[in-house]
Amino acid sequence: MEKLKERWGLTTNRQLVVILLVFAITGSTAAKLAAPVTTFLGITPQHEWYIYWPARILFLFPIYQILLILIGWIFGQFQFFWTFEKKMLTRLGLGKFFRD
Repeated sequence: MEKLKERWGLTTNRQLVVILLVFAITGSTAAKLAAPVTTFLGITPQHEWYIYWPARILFLFPIYQILLILIGWIFGQFQFFWTFEKKMLTRLGLGKFFRD
């Protein structure tokens, strides 16, 4: 736990637990929401796996990004997750959308 606290610049165990909880809630929620989104768009598990799974992952990614910020804000950790998102999206080549 100390390594994570140091890496993320956290000062308390409580803050670390809240952040890990946000990651857990966000992942579960995004996974739950991806199925209705793909179904709404007419892509169901009855499609070939090479159509269904890439489409589901494609929709899961932006849902996760939005939920991470939203749920982080609800738990009072907006600044941490905003910084985290900017770093992650910059590494994916989308950094041009963020100006400091």
